[in-house]
Amino acid sequence: MKISKRAIEIQASPIRKLAPYAEAARAKGIRVFHLNIGQPDIETPTEILDVYRHFDKKVLAYGPSQGLHVYRESLVRYYNKHKIPINQDEIIITTAGSEAIIFALLATCNPGDEVIVPEPFYTNYNGFATIAGVTIKPLTTYAEQGFALPSIKEIEELISEKTRAILFSNPGNPTGAVYLKEDLERLAAVAQKYNLYLISDEVYREFVYDGLSHTSILHINGIEDRAILVDSISKRYSACGARVGCFITRNHELYEGVLKFAQARLCPPTIDQLAANAAVSIEDEYFHSVLKEYDKRRNIVYNEVHKIQDVVCVKPQGAFYVIVKLPISDTEDFARWMLEEFSYEQETVMFAPAQGFYATPGMGRDEVRLAYILNEESLKRAMFLFRKGLEEYNYYKKY
Repeated sequence: MKISKRAIEIQASPIRKLAPYAEAARAKGIRVFHLNIGQPDIETPTEILDVYRHFDKKVLAYGPSQGLHVYRESLVRYYNKHKIPINQDEIIITTAGSEAIIFALLATCNPGDEVIVPEPFYTNYNGFATIAGVTIKPLTTYAEQGFALPSIKEIEELISEKTRAILFSNPGNPTGAVYLKEDLERLAAVAQKYNLYLISDEVYREFVYDGLSHTSILHINGIEDRAILVDSISKRYSACGARVGCFITRNHELYEGVLKFAQARLCPPTIDQLAANAAVSIEDEYFHSVLKEYDKRRNIVYNEVHKIQDVVCVKPQGAFYVIVKLPISDTEDFARWMLEEFSYEQETVMFAPAQGFYATPGMGRDEVRLAYILNEESLKRAMFLFRKGLEEYNYYKKY
């Protein structure tokens, strides 16, 4: 029996595909420090967990396809606090941000259409595009420039009659780059000129450093008909297992189209929405302390990688990732070697080779993504092992 072309072509996760090597290392008694995946060790707030502990309904019933009224009402308050005025009839609750992006692509593009995405990008964009029958046109950004958004001219060079949207994350995963208001205004100008949608993945909104503030695509005036905000509670509240996100647009025709996709999958998870709803009331002090913790971790990683000779790494200003350009030619081989061949005092490190975050062939082969999601002690140890492993790997390759 044959399987579909879509099933054959969808990308295997470059973040997870090294997992068997990590499992084999653990089977040999080696402790593996995970810097490969954005799973924070920050405790999930008790406000969220208490909803699960105390849920006492006799029936766990379907909810509305667009999401529970009480939660959408709470999100209106949340976004208003961030100076994003919306109403609940512009919000569709989704099964995590992933479904929101898939819905956005399905509703804005036809099979065979193209979407421009700054690369390196969140690798699952590849999978979402395959599901929607869409082709990603990569807009390459560079480590030496801190993965800054390229010029309007460079963006325009990628636009064809098939281009329907520009998809980006801000702050960026995997780069930690933050697009400022002037960057979004540049994208808005291109979108208006060429009649494109702008799909803004703002999952890491709360994690912006160095005194910067986050600018949402919905802060930009004059693009109400083409701006789409995608969001999720996964990283905001360290609740990756509660699969709750949202799709937001002020374009009511687009909203009605996405609502039909939402109806086709019936509803987002009810109890997880109730948990997410409880999180909206969490005081700002929670985010202040979490941001302070991530900033400390960011500095640890940044300072440690700059002990490596010939490294390229501009300090990230958002999220909790950093792309590091190393003085080696194949970081996927290095990552495997670290799990198969290297250990120091029965410990090693797992990280994500960056090649899988690019669509342009050959790009990212000398780069890795590090997620600074471990506590201070563990992160310092992991970075020591990373540097020691790199030294031994270079010696091993040389001789």
